[in-house]
Amino acid sequence: YVGAGVAGSSVGMDKGIFKDVMRANGIPIVESLLVLRSDVEKDINSVIEQAEKMGAYPFFAKPANLGSSVGISKCISRSDLGEGLMEAARYDRRVVIERGVGNVREIEVSVLGNEDPQTSVCGEVLPSREFYSYESKYLDGTSGLIIPAQLPADVSDRIREYAVRAYKAIDCAGMARADFFFDNGTHQIYLNELNTLPGFTSISMYPKLWQASGLTYARLVDRLIELALERKSQRDHTEHRRTV
Repeated sequence: YVGAGVAGSSVGMDKGIFKDVMRANGIPIVESLLVLRSDVEKDINSVIEQAEKMGAYPFFAKPANLGSSVGISKCISRSDLGEGLMEAARYDRRVVIERGVGNVREIEVSVLGNEDPQTSVCGEVLPSREFYSYESKYLDGTSGLIIPAQLPADVSDRIREYAVRAYKAIDCAGMARADFFFDNGTHQIYLNELNTLPGFTSISMYPKLWQASGLTYARLVDRLIELALERKSQRDHTEHRRTV
């Protein structure tokens, strides 16, 4: 099959575990806090106080396991954070609270390969709302894409390097889209997530980035099939029991 195995898919999907793996591999991420739904229900004020120790508002409250920005809230006050925590807890028993970073641009890069992954050019998302929400992605139809992103060459190189490191760290395979925040003021890069099953429609960023990198949609599909067969061949040549 095309794409990551169980381990890579699971780690990529779980924001809490993913962040732990990135920290362990020295890949920069936004400061965050993982809490349980039971903590939110039992003493939400204590959870809010823990979050506020990370710095000033805004914060983002997110379900640990969900895609398409469902259940994510931007919180600019205590009352917002309380509501955001309750909203995120509707969708998962574990909730991630992230410190907001000001003046950021949302940069994405496509990754393709198994053990020797390649990266596309970088692209920039221009959300139609305050952040790239579910509505911005699927309902408004007004969010813009800039391909390639207008970034200094050294910044693009660092983003692509981090994308490959993250891809290898979770043992990803086939394809993924790495989503970053870039702080215009400090030039700091933060990896937000690695989407191991990125959108693949005609308007999706993943194939668009490869198209801009010289790889047509048809050739991209061919390559993904080749990578899946390559991985199956490796599995077929792996012994799973001891022979006497």
